[in-house]
This record gives sequence, C-alpha cells and structure tokens, in this order.
Amino acid sequence: MEIVIQLIILGITGIICVLSDDLHIACFALGGCAILLCLLSAIARYRREKRLEELALYLMKLQDHPEFPELSKYSEGQLGVLQSEIYKLVMQLRETSSGAVREKEYLAGMLSDISHQIKTPLTSITIMTDLLKSPNLDEAKRVEFTDKIDSQVTRITWLIRNLLTLSQLDANMLKMKKEDISAQELLQKACQPFEVLAELKGVELIVRTEEEIWLSCDRHWMTEAVSNIVKNCLEHTAPGGKVEIQVNQNNFTTNIFIEDNGEGIAKEHLPHIFERFYKAGNPSNDSVGIGLALSRQMIMMQNGTVSVSSERGIGTRFHIKIYSEVVI
Repeated sequence: MEIVIQLIILGITGIICVLSDDLHIACFALGGCAILLCLLSAIARYRREKRLEELALYLMKLQDHPEFPELSKYSEGQLGVLQSEIYKLVMQLRETSSGAVREKEYLAGMLSDISHQIKTPLTSITIMTDLLKSPNLDEAKRVEFTDKIDSQVTRITWLIRNLLTLSQLDANMLKMKKEDISAQELLQKACQPFEVLAELKGVELIVRTEEEIWLSCDRHWMTEAVSNIVKNCLEHTAPGGKVEIQVNQNNFTTNIFIEDNGEGIAKEHLPHIFERFYKAGNPSNDSVGIGLALSRQMIMMQNGTVSVSSERGIGTRFHIKIYSEVVI
C-alpha cells in the first residue's frame, strides 16, 4: 500500500513537470516530491520497527505469561504474514499446553484412584497376616484368614490387570482382531462365568438369540465387555429377579440388550456410570468402578456404542449397538 502511494506521488509529480512551462514550478514539485517520499519512507520505517518491537515483546511475554496474551492484528505485507504464523504457533502452543495439563491431571487422578483402591485390600492383608503369626490362633480361624488373604490378592491382581487394560486403551495400544462370530456363541461365553453365581443368588439368567445372527468383532474383548455388564446387572438384582439378554440385527447394526429387574439406578448417577472409578449410591462390596468404563472403551473401539436407561425399583437396561461395516 505504501509503495502504491509513493508511485502515485511520483506519477503526479511527473505530470506536473511535463505540463508545467515554468522551471521553478517543476523544481519545486520535484523538491516537494522528494521531501514527501522521504517523509513517507521514514513513517513506513517507523511503523515497521514499531510492529517488529511489538512482535518481539509479545514473544518475550510468551515465555513467562501464565496465559497467552492477546496479539494485535496486522494484515499488510510480510509483517502480516509473520503475525499470522506467530498466531498459528501460539495456538499450537496453547493446545499443547492444555493437553499437557489435562494429561498431568488425569495421571494424578489415576494414581490417586489406584492407590486408594489398592490400599484397602493391602491393609486387610497386613492385618490378617499379623493375626496368622499368633501361636494361639485356632485352625478354623487360620483357614478363614488364609482364604481372605487369597481373595484380597485375587482382587488386587484383577484390579491391576484391568488398570493395565485401561491404560492400553487410552494409549491406543490395544489392537482389536476382528472376526465373524455368532451372537449366540458370544453371549454364551460372556454369561458362562456367572451361571453358578446366578444360581446361588437365585437370579434367573436368560439368553435369547437366534443362531443366524453374526457380527464382526474381537471375540475376546467383546466377550469381556458384555461380561462386565452382565456382572453389573447380576450384582444389583435381588434373589428371585432375572437378568435377560436379547439380540436383534438389521442392515446397519447388531443390537444387544442386557436388562434386569433389579433396584435400578438413580437419575443423578445415570450420566456417570461409565466413568472410571465412579460408584453409584448402591455399589456392591467388591465394586471398584472400572468394569463399565472398560466395557464402554472396548465397545467404542469396535465401531460400537453403549447406552443405559434405568428407573429406581423397576430395573436397568443396557443397549450395545455394533455398527455394520460400510461397503463402498
């Protein structure tokens, strides 16, 4: 823009010189033009130096400022390009900084939750180990304490294994090996570990599916995801109740419904039940609050979703939706 103004001034001066017959007027015009051009050049140089100084000060502020300060916007010439690139760099730094803060907060929360979850069983193990050292302890109590220690060690092992799985899911290191599997086989494998538990508790475990329904998923991890949800339903269903699993399929999705007629989930807890380490108002004694979080992560990694609806005193219904692969 400044160059254009200078060219216009030179052009007007040239026209005056050509049209003027008076040498004094021509010389005066040329002198005025030179002075004006020098003045414009000085102003332009001052503006550039001022803008460079502002950019330099801005970059210095970035080193110590807790938040990114605002940057005045310029849209002309190379300084405008430089300002634009600095703005892009600042936004990248902002995103990187925010991501680092979130990751640090997440790790701090994760470590706090892990230490809390492991501290309780370790305390129980320590107490019972001290009791086992007593020479006057009768054999029945010794067997009882030994069984309890074994149970707590199993719980810690399960917790660490699932936390490792969660960390692998977060880091996207857990690879899913998709294969075609019948829904009937998948649900039978998912429910098999809980058949005895359901019988002992007096809860009816019902699986309704059709042999011709097939879905593409990782056999192991989808079984694990469904198992965690079935386990949750069994834990919150009273004796005499039932947990029912149904499957249907259309051209777009395979739908797995896991429903119980247990105590239900309060509305204030419902939006949070898939959050890790979250416990609703009525958790089971062995619950650590990561089973449903694991299920959700595993299902999402296999092109699926899981949702829940519930009503207190009526029951809870989980809906797993696995989307079919799109063929183009």
